[in-house]
Amino acid sequence: MLRIEGQSTARFCDGASRRDFLQVGALGLGGLALPQLLKAETAQGVRHSHKAVIMIYLTGGPPHQDMFDLKPDAPKEVRGEFKPIATNVPGIRIGEHFTRLAKLMDKCAIIRSLTGSDGRHSSFQCVTGRRFATRPAGGWPEVGSILSRVAGPVNENVPPAFDLSMHMAHLPYNLPGAGFLGAGHRPFKSTGQGQEDLKLNGVSPLRLGGRRSLLESFDNFRRDVDSRNVAGLDAFTQQAFGVLTSSKLAEALDLSHEDPKVRASYGKDDPHCLPYSSKGYQAHMSKFLLARRLVEAGARCVTVAFADYDWHGSCFKHGKKVHPLLDQGLSALITDLHQRGLDKDVTVLVWGEFGRTPKINERAGRDHWNKVSAALLVGGGMRTGQVIGATDKTASEATDRPVRFEDVHATLYHNLGIDPMATTVTDLTGRPRYLLERGTVIRELV
Repeated sequence: MLRIEGQSTARFCDGASRRDFLQVGALGLGGLALPQLLKAETAQGVRHSHKAVIMIYLTGGPPHQDMFDLKPDAPKEVRGEFKPIATNVPGIRIGEHFTRLAKLMDKCAIIRSLTGSDGRHSSFQCVTGRRFATRPAGGWPEVGSILSRVAGPVNENVPPAFDLSMHMAHLPYNLPGAGFLGAGHRPFKSTGQGQEDLKLNGVSPLRLGGRRSLLESFDNFRRDVDSRNVAGLDAFTQQAFGVLTSSKLAEALDLSHEDPKVRASYGKDDPHCLPYSSKGYQAHMSKFLLARRLVEAGARCVTVAFADYDWHGSCFKHGKKVHPLLDQGLSALITDLHQRGLDKDVTVLVWGEFGRTPKINERAGRDHWNKVSAALLVGGGMRTGQVIGATDKTASEATDRPVRFEDVHATLYHNLGIDPMATTVTDLTGRPRYLLERGTVIRELV
């Protein structure tokens, strides 16, 4: 089995485990070797079509009132240190550190009235569109797993879904994974030495081919001895060899193949962006670029975790460091998608599990706030250059056009050409489940 180890040591303020988003598995998931995983995929009805989603998950709860919903006229203890700046869309203003994004606002849509958060330090609601309390046996699958089941791979040598993140182990990914859909639809998770594993850990394609021939010889010998009708390696082992020997996925993961100018536009990885407490934080700007490369290679869903926004203290100090990095990585991704003609087919969604308190605490931080938060959407053929919804004068509650997490997911599925209210997947009891049981497409966007 090929294995890539992740880490898990630190925890969030509420004690939730901050597991590395990309933990264990790569080509071996949940104890399954790659041939077993491929067999599970086929057994579960993987089919073929390329619309895609890139989800940028701002882990820990991003401060909406310091990013996309500033309140400059609010009292000082609410408005904070950051000032709003104009964008290339008249009337839309965002945080002062998003200077690149301000020039691309015509390509973006902001939701300022996102409601219905469970208030949990978890990506569950963002990646499933479901409330945590409603889980069936096996759990709800995340959107990438849904796409794996419903749409299948675009390219047989590229998994439909990927999870990308930093190598630090301080992220709150209580991920559902494939849930009741099973191991055949778990997203491909690649951390640390993932690229080395795809290079066969030093085993050349020639040597791998030799090992395949050896296996075939053993198989033929067993057939001769046992008089069984064995046709050599089964199709799933053949497909496993195909993934390992194909250059498609390995090249997508290898950023040395990228144009140096394009790569530079995304910015440099910062190994110690936020050295608060003992854990530090790595800003892997290259993950934005990697997401685009994976989508081009055939991925249907790529989830990228960025930063650690659990700022109960010094939120403006941290924001001055993190927001410009997010601005650069996200702006480069948006520009890249448009230049490559992918903006109609790829939807980019940027959000977190909840917002932050309107009032700044005594440690110059903002605490958890689940009454309202913000999200940003790009591409997908959507009508952009607009703001949807509004909050009150302290950004504490939605006053106009509340949008639920389920509505955002309904819009994602719409952009993918899937009707979540008419499409079902089967749970562990054999019961068909709609992809969403509630949620309305955001009409302003489509």
